[in-house]
Amino acid sequence: MPRLLVCTDSYPPQLNGVSVVTAAMVTGLSARGWECAVLAPAYPPALTAPLSQPVTLRHVALPSRSLPAYPDVRLVWPPLRHARQIVRDFRPDVVHCATEFTVGWAGLRAARAYDVPVVTTHHTDFSRYCDAYGVPFLRPVVQRWLGRFHRRAHHTIAPSAAVERTRRAMHVGHTTVWGGGVDTTHFSPRHFSLLSRHRYAMGADFNFLHVGRLAPEKNVEFVLDAFAHLRNRFRDRRLRLIIAGAGPSERRLRERAGDDVMFLGAVDRERDLPALYASADGFVTASETETLGLVVLEAMASGLPVVACHAAGVGEHLDHARNGLAFAPGDMSGCVSAMSRLVADASLHERLRAGARAAAESMSTDRALDQLDALLRTVVGAAAVSYESSPSPLVMTPAR
Repeated sequence: MPRLLVCTDSYPPQLNGVSVVTAAMVTGLSARGWECAVLAPAYPPALTAPLSQPVTLRHVALPSRSLPAYPDVRLVWPPLRHARQIVRDFRPDVVHCATEFTVGWAGLRAARAYDVPVVTTHHTDFSRYCDAYGVPFLRPVVQRWLGRFHRRAHHTIAPSAAVERTRRAMHVGHTTVWGGGVDTTHFSPRHFSLLSRHRYAMGADFNFLHVGRLAPEKNVEFVLDAFAHLRNRFRDRRLRLIIAGAGPSERRLRERAGDDVMFLGAVDRERDLPALYASADGFVTASETETLGLVVLEAMASGLPVVACHAAGVGEHLDHARNGLAFAPGDMSGCVSAMSRLVADASLHERLRAGARAAAESMSTDRALDQLDALLRTVVGAAAVSYESSPSPLVMTPAR
């Protein structure tokens, strides 16, 4: 049975795209014959983020502290000692570093010390966050940091072709595009519920939904402004915007929103989110930094027409006028026009619902996990051949 050690700075119960994909990876690979161990931050008992934690045979939870401006984010002091210990004791065949922060870096260094092959994933292009946080001058520094991290791996996973091109520009070789897919059973039109429409006071309105972290890089202010313009166009229609998610920008966004905007906070991903997606009428996002856009895939799987910015990873699975409506980055009139078309054109709305579901079915999680299983086994096999050709047998002592 091959062994996989996952080193990540974000894991359940924390809720975000990285933790969701990483947890699905652990669960899916365990079902495919892998013995998995996880090195991740410890989360306080008070954190009740609605994301179940996959069961692993070995899960090392590292002492952590919250980021002052963003309590859900946990910071771990560079845990090289813990990483070396679990590599030495668990004896993984491959180490997967899902993040580039302290836990990911420790996993990378420990794996290299013991000559274990390393696979990294470039989930988030943090260099693109620099503009959103008002420090654009740091973008080249962050890019160099990311490039250095991934160049030290045996193989890098890119969530989209756009990310792969960026990695290659940084001279990161051995890259494979793998986005993790979407669970088309958990997220499905069959979860439509009149009870959910009543619960969220949707009524007979046309309800747009936004799901995601409420942080500057997600560009939620743009969505609020677009919805305000939309309301001015349709004064005779009842329209609402529902925002699911939490984050450091939540208070400021609530102050900016009108009476027709409902904030739900964090929504239970297992129990409530599927019905929320399937029971809404349209999905809207204006993020320009998504390497994959998992929430867009989940909306599509739920049969929800999508209005989204045609940028980064989202642009690769958003097919304009077939499974959603796209607008250019920063194009407010384009976003409002797309939202207006969904409200006014019932036949277009139904065509996009069908197209969205069909697109999601071609990107199922099961298919993606089969691909990942094959990739990791190839990496392990290549490393074994390399070790066999070495004049010295492999032993679990740190490499010099």
